[in-house]
Amino acid sequence: MISRHSTSRGHTLVEMTIALALGLLIVTASLSLYRAQRAAFERAADAARIHDAASTALDMLGQQIQMAGFASGHDKTASVEAPVFGCAQGRVIGAETAASCEALTGRSDGVQLRYAADAVSTWSSSAGVPTDCIGQAVSDPIVTNRFYAKVSASTGEPELYCEGSGKQAQPMVEGIERIRVTYWLTGSPSALDASAVARERWREAYAADICVLVRGFATQARRRTNYVDCTGLPAYADDGRIRQAFWRRVAIRNAAATVSGGAQ
Repeated sequence: MISRHSTSRGHTLVEMTIALALGLLIVTASLSLYRAQRAAFERAADAARIHDAASTALDMLGQQIQMAGFASGHDKTASVEAPVFGCAQGRVIGAETAASCEALTGRSDGVQLRYAADAVSTWSSSAGVPTDCIGQAVSDPIVTNRFYAKVSASTGEPELYCEGSGKQAQPMVEGIERIRVTYWLTGSPSALDASAVARERWREAYAADICVLVRGFATQARRRTNYVDCTGLPAYADDGRIRQAFWRRVAIRNAAATVSGGAQ
């Protein structure tokens, strides 16, 4: 009897050990599957946010560039002074018609766009007054909007900024680490970097190639991530954030009125 009881008890312990091992294996596999699915979901959500940020930024920049040089009213001879001006790896500063460039540590380009301030070219305020890119009322006949990207001092995240006619800059789109704008000028075989455009030739710009580099919002494992930057060259980062560049070509619609042969 004693022998039989001991054998029965021994079998029970072995079975319990096996059951615990199988249970632990199932729990471990479930946790691994959960982590993998959660990581995949976070990557998909991050990719969606990146695409949304890029689409918003390109739409905003594209619409503003298309408006450059727009003159209000029926006067066909009217023109806007300095409708387009850009900076390579810097933001636009100074007087609107004699602007200069200030370097940005993030190496983002900057662009200044000017057009008639009226109810056609801008959203009107509640009082019916034309507004700039950040919704400020514009009292001047010409609205001036300046765009560039930099890291926010408050959040530490890169953002697309716009400085309106009121000389106040506000973030417009989060995640935009850098913008790059190159310009098609009459007679040029390829798009030119802003640094290659002489001041007197800015009126010859009839189109622009825009690129926005978007930094991911989720931090992955601290590992090196590879991407293609706005110059089309391979690059990498060590902060665990994924990056992606997006491009768009935009016609400067009002250039045709002042530049012959611009729309090719």
